[in-house]
Amino acid sequence: MNAQTLFYIIIGIIILNFIIDKVLDALNAKQYNDPIPKELEDVYDAEAYKKSQAYKKTNYKFGILSSLFSLLLTLGFLLLDGFEYVDNIARSFSANPILIALIFFGIIMIGSDIIATPFSVYKTFVIEEKFGFNKTTVNTFILDKIKGLLMTVIIGGGILALIVWFYQVTQDQFWLYTWGFVTVFTVFTNLFYSRLIVPLFNKQKPLEDGSLRDKISEYAKSVGFQLDKIFVIDGSKRSTKANAYFSGFGSEKRVTLYDTLVNDLDEEEIVAVLAHEVGHYKKKHIIFNLAASLLLTGLTLYILSIFISNPLLSNALGVEIPSFHVGLIAFGLLYAPISELTGLMMNHLSRKFEYQADDYAKNTYRAEPLLSSLKKLSKNSLSNLTPHPAYVFMHYSHPTLLQRALNLKK
Repeated sequence: MNAQTLFYIIIGIIILNFIIDKVLDALNAKQYNDPIPKELEDVYDAEAYKKSQAYKKTNYKFGILSSLFSLLLTLGFLLLDGFEYVDNIARSFSANPILIALIFFGIIMIGSDIIATPFSVYKTFVIEEKFGFNKTTVNTFILDKIKGLLMTVIIGGGILALIVWFYQVTQDQFWLYTWGFVTVFTVFTNLFYSRLIVPLFNKQKPLEDGSLRDKISEYAKSVGFQLDKIFVIDGSKRSTKANAYFSGFGSEKRVTLYDTLVNDLDEEEIVAVLAHEVGHYKKKHIIFNLAASLLLTGLTLYILSIFISNPLLSNALGVEIPSFHVGLIAFGLLYAPISELTGLMMNHLSRKFEYQADDYAKNTYRAEPLLSSLKKLSKNSLSNLTPHPAYVFMHYSHPTLLQRALNLKK
């Protein structure tokens, strides 16, 4: 196989992936006007359902335009040897492989962010604003951008520099050292995410003493689940959409409630949502997902180590001087179909885990408040109640609301 053939394979993968995505989106869009299933008739009234349909159609049209623009930009960049151009710029500043990689990815990252920002602005301040979701101010949006950029430069740049250094020092064995580092970093991030990362973007405070905290503590105690750290986060500063999540494990485990969730649901419903999350812990889903993610990372890094030294990878992107950083991008593009398959498997398992967590909540608390909370959250986020089965299979990490409702009513 020569570099030109590999180039055409990369182009083919990109176009095929785009076509599959757009076909799935179109199939899904055809069902936007379907009647609400009988089991979910109490989610929307006529006016709210009309608003939900409008929201879905607006996002569908926006998605077509933004993804088509992204496709054309990517193909244009490849056909016009954009990676060669950026690589030459990076090499004009330094001969050090680590610095070259940092400059190379820095240029691509900044360029991509500049191009993507107008779409993000439109999505946030036009679409989300129009349908009553947006609470983000211009200052918050800009600060989020700056903080995100700094984190990417410091953390992302540091990780990239270390990986390139591993490669320079150990060559084919770099994947083992990288995997070891990624494992430690991932576990550390999972442990201290809420303590170190969240405060950079949101304010969080302990849930005040009162009936809600008492009910949560009482439930946790009834199932033998130690839960001392319960926090409320100011999610309303960006959106009206609600959420709740567990983070950390061991002594660092905590539950975080969005203030929007506390406002939207009654206390019984909030406890039911937490019972579902406790189910994930009790069923060891958190550990399984972490282990599976790390194993897939190790497999990917091992396969990368087999091919990364082949100059064909760099040459396929039009870059004459073979390098780790360009080979990494070519590998990522070629590996996309395998990533899609592993993603499908993980989504399938995730949907099974959601059923198991729902069953745990149903058996240790009650099904009714969990179902009513899911309905409220779906209504408040204008969720799609009639997604196409193929779209669900390919993209959903959770069962549909209808599937969860039927399971909870068993």
